[in-house]
Amino acid sequence: MNLYEHTIIARQDASPSELKQLANKYSKIVEKNEGEVVKTENWGLLNLSYIIKKNKKGSYIHFKIKGKGKVVKELEKNEAIDKKLLRYLTVKVKEFDLNTNYFGKKEDSEKLEKKEKQSN
Repeated sequence: MNLYEHTIIARQDASPSELKQLANKYSKIVEKNEGEVVKTENWGLLNLSYIIKKNKKGSYIHFKIKGKGKVVKELEKNEAIDKKLLRYLTVKVKEFDLNTNYFGKKEDSEKLEKKEKQSN
């Protein structure tokens, strides 16, 4: 099984319920193709580097996926025709970093670090 990190960027006007539907939709596609979603992270509404389809911001959803290459092909085939998405990116990785929350609040990451130090 290969390990992938997959990020999608939804339109800035997508509601929280629409974002949840998108996450569920693509998680089901992964599971139908014999893959497994290890973790799903909602990074929230972030500024884009440049305007994409008249959008200055986008809602980011990040998946950590275990699966074969056909999982990625099927995901990207469905995402290419989805009007709610601006962009998507898949990166093959050697291992997952499940502890670090890069887009969480700074206080939350500091609390997590303290807990890890106490448990060691």
